[in-house]
Amino acid sequence: MGKVLIAGGGIGGLSTALAFAREDTEFELYERSAEFLEFGAGIQLSPNVVKILYGWGLQEALDEVASFPDRLQFRSAMSGSELGVLRLGNEMLQRYGAPYITVARTDIHKLLLSAVQQHSGSKLNLNCEVVAFEPSEMGVKIRLNLDAIDDGILLVGADGAWSNMRQQLLADGVPQPTGHLAYRALVPQARLPMHLRSTQITVWMGQKMHVVQYPVHRAEFLNVVAIVQGHLHGDLSYWDHTGNTLEIQQRLSATCKPLHDLIRAVPHWRLWALNTRPPMKHVNEQAKGRVALVGDAAHPMLPYLAQGAGMAIEDAAVLVRVLKQGRALALTPSYDHDVSDLLHQYAEQRFRRNAKVQARAIRNGKIYHATGMTRFGRDLTLRVLGEKLLDQPWLYGATP
Repeated sequence: MGKVLIAGGGIGGLSTALAFAREDTEFELYERSAEFLEFGAGIQLSPNVVKILYGWGLQEALDEVASFPDRLQFRSAMSGSELGVLRLGNEMLQRYGAPYITVARTDIHKLLLSAVQQHSGSKLNLNCEVVAFEPSEMGVKIRLNLDAIDDGILLVGADGAWSNMRQQLLADGVPQPTGHLAYRALVPQARLPMHLRSTQITVWMGQKMHVVQYPVHRAEFLNVVAIVQGHLHGDLSYWDHTGNTLEIQQRLSATCKPLHDLIRAVPHWRLWALNTRPPMKHVNEQAKGRVALVGDAAHPMLPYLAQGAGMAIEDAAVLVRVLKQGRALALTPSYDHDVSDLLHQYAEQRFRRNAKVQARAIRNGKIYHATGMTRFGRDLTLRVLGEKLLDQPWLYGATP
């Protein structure tokens, strides 16, 4: 097979690179930034994703930086009462064959980068942005910034929610604002009072707001994300606006004392506006011709199901598996299989699952921010059904 071209060096791009590197497939990855960075704070990785990472030989490295919460609890942001609990820890391990973990985005990004670099022949290019592509006789030709040219047998667009590759492939516009703002922070737990430290995941649900907290980096830090309704002026694609500490404290001033104390204990917040696309409707949104999209370039995810990074990693695993099963990873110059047909198979295997996750995340956002009788029904249902409602076998138990 000829060389694979990868646009983007985030979690999706590096996962794709590692999956190809493990099959000794030549690839060239282009990252537009001057260094490999990952924005955001923490992420949750459910068993369906952890199984893939462990299968890639990353268990020891991942276990060194991850946190292993033993429960996911939902609490009322107003009264502080517990609404429902999903057992994690050994329960997830026994039920799905892998744990449910939380990890800092920078930790998982560094881990993937290190794993890729350990493979001989890995080619990672910084300060290189793929600005355009066009089909060539035997593959895809790309144009980089500074007018450099490269070509390969296929192109993987892993360049995020505001993907240039998607725009050229589908010309379907940019993600649209949801009306939700996310304030995020990473706080050293040693600096928090004992009653605010935590080793579990907690979702505080209120009216037109919710807060998620969980440990990361061996539980040394607490990741806190407060999501409220509102609009942000400025570049909506930018992930790192300065958050106004007094503003978020005022927005959540009516919450219960434990949550109010936590919000006041956070010294600095970063802010970004949540933007998204409707759930995928067509196979071409995942791949078309010799171009495959992975992660947010194909299906930007709202964080209300905690699967954004997970679906990108699943995409990478399935893409390489389909190409391998189609014998498209054979490094032979005489190989003449229709790569575009295999990419279509990859898209068929991915876009419906990704669409379902997108739709569930959108629905969860409405439930988390419910008001009036809907909020009352939400809380009652959680109290009655608990784990039966919170467990997601269709998601956690799937093997991509």
